[in-house]
Amino acid sequence: MTVRRRTANYQPTAWSHSFVQSIKTDTADAFQAKRIDALEEEIRAAMNDDKAEPFAILLLIDDVQRMGLGYRFEEDIERALYRYVCRGECIGSKDRTLFTTSLAFRLLRQHGFEVSQDVFKSFTDESGKFLNNLEDDIKGILGLYEASYMAFEGELILEEAKTFSTKHLRHFINLGNIKTGLDDQVKHSLELPLHWRMQWQEGRWYIDTYSKRKNIIHGLLELAVLNFNTVQQILQEDLQYTSRWWNEISLANKLPFARDRLMECFVWTVGMAYEPRFSNCRKGLTKVTSLITIIDDVYDVYGTLDELELFTDAVERWDVKVVDNLPQYMKVCYLALYNTVREMAYYALKEHGQNIIPYLTKPAELEMGETASSITCYMLEKGASEEVAREHINKFIVLAWNKMNKQHQVCNSMFGKSFIQMAFNLARISHCTCHDGDSHGAPDIRSKKRVHSLLIEPITITGKRNSNKGSHERKVQVFSEDHRVKCFSEAGISHL
Repeated sequence: MTVRRRTANYQPTAWSHSFVQSIKTDTADAFQAKRIDALEEEIRAAMNDDKAEPFAILLLIDDVQRMGLGYRFEEDIERALYRYVCRGECIGSKDRTLFTTSLAFRLLRQHGFEVSQDVFKSFTDESGKFLNNLEDDIKGILGLYEASYMAFEGELILEEAKTFSTKHLRHFINLGNIKTGLDDQVKHSLELPLHWRMQWQEGRWYIDTYSKRKNIIHGLLELAVLNFNTVQQILQEDLQYTSRWWNEISLANKLPFARDRLMECFVWTVGMAYEPRFSNCRKGLTKVTSLITIIDDVYDVYGTLDELELFTDAVERWDVKVVDNLPQYMKVCYLALYNTVREMAYYALKEHGQNIIPYLTKPAELEMGETASSITCYMLEKGASEEVAREHINKFIVLAWNKMNKQHQVCNSMFGKSFIQMAFNLARISHCTCHDGDSHGAPDIRSKKRVHSLLIEPITITGKRNSNKGSHERKVQVFSEDHRVKCFSEAGISHL
């Protein structure tokens, strides 16, 4: 009897193995490596300057993080924020502006410091509403908007802050009267708040935005560009490694009904951990998520109930001998899963002394079946429109973020900082992937542009410099020491 099988008509991958292997950028030379080290030390010295204006240090920390440089200054940032708190700086005092209070609040909460929502009370009236005289302070309102997304569950002042700031920022955009330099930032934030954004993608955007400002720290900009291109080269090497693995197991060719989404899976891992030290993490996660995508389609699209029961039983037993009981297409899928998990488990056992097989083979993760989205379920259950359903589900998303924010403040957590950060980043890449559609299941032109900007195209540099390897195009000039000192001084930092 012929089995009737469904098809989802997934679009083919836009990223062939040959194309991925052809990606090549200039490898950082000795000059660039030394330049990065020198610039990093300059920024570090500025960040640790005890004589600097405290708020100027906060501005520097914010710029460093948003440019994707935070991993280079983790200890310095923690030390600077601790110094800020120990000085007894009262971020909610009357002499503080809305912008300075919002920035300090956001950074301190981001790094796990205890800071109360009450710091914003000085900007509200007796009824808890934000003061009318703040309505023209666009920069302050934008800062308040970003700070409001650091809220915990039940923090009414921050809920009001979000409502107030969102309303007025949208009003400013509709009027079209925002001064040059802030309009793009406001639109960018209203699209998705900073706390919810994929960090590596934000870094690329912010480097370009920062370069258009006046009185910038040119050494910081130069470091950001060099760092971005250097990290991008490492990401390209990781991508090429996983592409070779994917090509060798040839699962996408053998199972044409399933999605071939290696590139999209790799972007997920970059969103979770872009830092160079997490190379092995990215490789492993890309393998896992690529296999999960295939297995998801086996369950949702192609497999019969009897076949899926056999496959689930095979995974539960985790014995290669059971492969003989599976249909041919499932044999290929099962062996790919089995061999990849064993390879990863061997590495984890060798490097970390942990047996991870029990965590990678839990049947619950495979028993997915076909499910409707939460939005669709709500529409059917309540007879609601898609817009109303989305608004309802968004409340649960905000609530989940508020709970995560609170858990980040818990002392003596059983989880390490890297794990906690990746948990946040997983939520962020989910927003990035699903914000305007499904760039995993049905990649569109926006997702393709994202891949090009983050993984393929380096930040181009103008100007010339000579080296033994020839001349290179440079966007960021190599400025004199006096010029850099002047730029730091203009930013409120007294000494390099």
